[in-house]
Amino acid sequence: MALLIILITCFVIIFATSQPCQTPDDFVAATSPGHVIIGGLFAIHEKMLSSEDHPRRPQIQKCVGFEISTFLQTLAMIHTIEIINNSTLLSGIKLGYEIYDTCTEVTVAMAAALRFLSKINCSRETVEFKCDYSSYMPRVKAVIGAGYSEITMAVSRMLNLQLMPQVSYESTAEILSDKIRFPSFLRTVPSDFYQTKAMAHLIQKSGWNWVGIITTDDDYGRLALNTFVTQAAANNVCIAFKEILPTFLSDNTIEVRIHQTLERIIAEAQVNVIVVFLRRFHVFSLFTKAIEQNIRKIWIASDNWSTATMVTAIPNVKKIGKVVGFTFRRGNISSFHSFLQNLHVLPSDNNKPLHEYIMLLSACAYVKNSELSQCIFNQSQEVLAYEANKAIERNLLLRNDFLWNFTEPGLIHSIQLAVFALGYAIRDLCQTRDCQNPNAFQPWQLLDVLQNVTFTDGGNSFHFDAHGDLNTGYDVVLWKEISGHTTVTKMAEYDLRKDVFIIMNQEAKNEFRNLKQIQSKCSKECSPGQMKKNIRSQHICCYECVNCPENHYSNQTDMDHCLLCNNETQWAPVGSPACLEKEVEYLGWKDSLAILLLGLSLLGSLFVLAVGIIFTRNLNTPIVKSSGGLPVCYVILLCHFLNFASTGFFIGEPQDFTCKARQMLFGVSFTLCISCILIKSLKILLAFSFDPKLQNLLKCLYRPVPLVSACTGVQVVICTLWLVLAPPAVEENVSLPRVIILQCEEGSTLAFGTMLGYIAILAFVCFICAFKGRKLPENYNEAKFITFGMLIYFIAWITFIPVYVTTFGKYLPTVEIIVILISNYGVLCCTFFPKCYVIICKQETNTKSAFLEMVYSYSSHSVGSLAMSHASRDSTNSSVTATNPNSSGASSAWQKSQDLQLQTLAHTCKENATSISKTLPRKRISSI
Repeated sequence: MALLIILITCFVIIFATSQPCQTPDDFVAATSPGHVIIGGLFAIHEKMLSSEDHPRRPQIQKCVGFEISTFLQTLAMIHTIEIINNSTLLSGIKLGYEIYDTCTEVTVAMAAALRFLSKINCSRETVEFKCDYSSYMPRVKAVIGAGYSEITMAVSRMLNLQLMPQVSYESTAEILSDKIRFPSFLRTVPSDFYQTKAMAHLIQKSGWNWVGIITTDDDYGRLALNTFVTQAAANNVCIAFKEILPTFLSDNTIEVRIHQTLERIIAEAQVNVIVVFLRRFHVFSLFTKAIEQNIRKIWIASDNWSTATMVTAIPNVKKIGKVVGFTFRRGNISSFHSFLQNLHVLPSDNNKPLHEYIMLLSACAYVKNSELSQCIFNQSQEVLAYEANKAIERNLLLRNDFLWNFTEPGLIHSIQLAVFALGYAIRDLCQTRDCQNPNAFQPWQLLDVLQNVTFTDGGNSFHFDAHGDLNTGYDVVLWKEISGHTTVTKMAEYDLRKDVFIIMNQEAKNEFRNLKQIQSKCSKECSPGQMKKNIRSQHICCYECVNCPENHYSNQTDMDHCLLCNNETQWAPVGSPACLEKEVEYLGWKDSLAILLLGLSLLGSLFVLAVGIIFTRNLNTPIVKSSGGLPVCYVILLCHFLNFASTGFFIGEPQDFTCKARQMLFGVSFTLCISCILIKSLKILLAFSFDPKLQNLLKCLYRPVPLVSACTGVQVVICTLWLVLAPPAVEENVSLPRVIILQCEEGSTLAFGTMLGYIAILAFVCFICAFKGRKLPENYNEAKFITFGMLIYFIAWITFIPVYVTTFGKYLPTVEIIVILISNYGVLCCTFFPKCYVIICKQETNTKSAFLEMVYSYSSHSVGSLAMSHASRDSTNSSVTATNPNSSGASSAWQKSQDLQLQTLAHTCKENATSISKTLPRKRISSI
């Protein structure tokens, strides 16, 4: 508060002593009387004229650099006030105005604010100090402006003293939405939060991520920079450089800083997009120098200069590249166009900017329209006398179209909305007051109504939000050269609430497409199938592209991480832009290995059929009868056929039925086969065994039908329990990287092992029995071949276990098929092929007489061998007795034992011969 008092005192002194401003009224740019006075702040001139680097006296200097576009803004305010005064909106109440030229200087604007705060009907026009301004009656009820945020914030802090409503038409700094700091501030444009968000969205949508930014060194520039950096980071856009220019043209370092900025732009060759938050005169100087250095970029224009005619009128401005800008949403300003068409000067008009414009226009009367703005700017640097005559007025009427070309529709519409908002708020407030009386209400009372007012313009309804903002949205514009002139064309609209761009037409779509073709990236774009990695700096936009690893993919450009495929059903090669569906594989019927194995199975089945035919045709031969007869052979052959047939269930698409059937069919059929062979082994051992104890045991065990049924029944029980408790089922093996293996899961490894183990036990017993009878006669030595068959079985299945455990994939079933074929072929060949060989190739030995002679010879030889062994042992015992008389008792006992064995052998041979001879006719028995 103390600081504010000091400032007020200082400005009172300024008004008293300043030159060339002799009185406060000299300070006013344009005035008009009324019941309710509205203040206006416009930067009609670009700077203050001063020959010193630092002011020596606290006086307001002469303003130079006439700005036509801002002059038009003052006319827009005046025109809108006249519309309200000529309408029925405020019946009987006239709005007046008091407009000041800020000269783009904060100090001048604050001096004007003091005028706004001064007490009404006070001859000295000072600001009265009070602890409570609730009943204070200032001369101005509300203020429109200023345009630039830096000036607006300074003025707003002074107007907050009396909560005087301040409605800005152009100030967009986000901080102004803070109602704690700026409680009396409102605006008819969106805040820079939305503008920077829209810019970042446009940059991201266009595929750019490496941009530069240029701002001014003031509150507006710094706030815009900070907000844009935040929005850019949210859209993965990186800032390559940040250049900050001096705020005021009067700063003598501005030329140096512009030169340094252009050097930085040239150095950053990869940056092709530059965001510019500058004032019009900054951009004018920047572009003029850029054209000289042939710098072509894409310039993202803020609402400050995106439609500035003084910039678009720069000679050869097309050489700077493309300009894409954001401007305030346009409205219907046709009435303002008519106002300009009929613009004229009356002697009674208190409008200094209008008079100055006329004088400048007169000085440039013979200049072409294309060069008129530059002429006016140059002439405004000099001091001109304000005189008007008929010739000047006629010249004004002839050049009115020139003014319209400098009109910025978005800003004009914002000024209209600001005036209409105050007009409607005053109407609502004056419904219960006599507002023809200047003391009818205080500014803070108007502010309360203004914050909640709803007003219309052009059929559209408007109201301020909780932050005092009017979020009308933005138009996206593009600078295009038409007929040799740079024209600002509307491409799209930006919807603040939905954060989307609404493209106007196909031509605009093509323009957007052309913009996307221009690259502005720190690193080369990573294509689909790649990801960003190995960031080289603090910027996330600088990276290297590496291929996605196997089973990962990226389906968009510049992805930070590769996505993982669904390992169960998908896979992807290295550097893949998409996942591929895994192929379902199994051992199919058309697979070459499957065809080979099926051929072997079919060949084995043909062998089984051939053996069956041979045995059937030689049914009554000794070799067939000695094999157990045709029923047993048929059972064994059937088992071999089923074993070969079971291999077919291992091929083709696995089904629950085939998974269960293949193991059960093989297990039961092979068990039955081994059981039958075991009976044959026992029978052979029983026929040719000469050990009485073994004979008795074998006679007890040899029960063919019960034994085969029991052995096979155990396997049936094992398989049944397997099917009930944990049956085999179809399983998808997804562990392989590129394929899904459709396979049969055995259900229970224990049950599978028990089934195979039980067959192995039977085979081992069969092997032992056959091994004991391996020395039988050559033509009847079936036990030897059974031994070989069991050995082949053992070798095959012992090899199967480690191979089966370590093998995976679609060829896993082939391991079991091969083992089944090997064991089946081994048993089949060793069991039947020697007999078939005898039947086909040695028919003379396949007679009953030859068969009996061979058996008799073998039995006689076995008895003779045993007798010779007995005699040899007798002589040995005699020698022992002579040497040791005490051993005679033991020798006698041993002698008795040997005699008993010899008798048993003779008896056994006779029984064996009798048993075998039963296969022959009775008339041959006597010959034996």
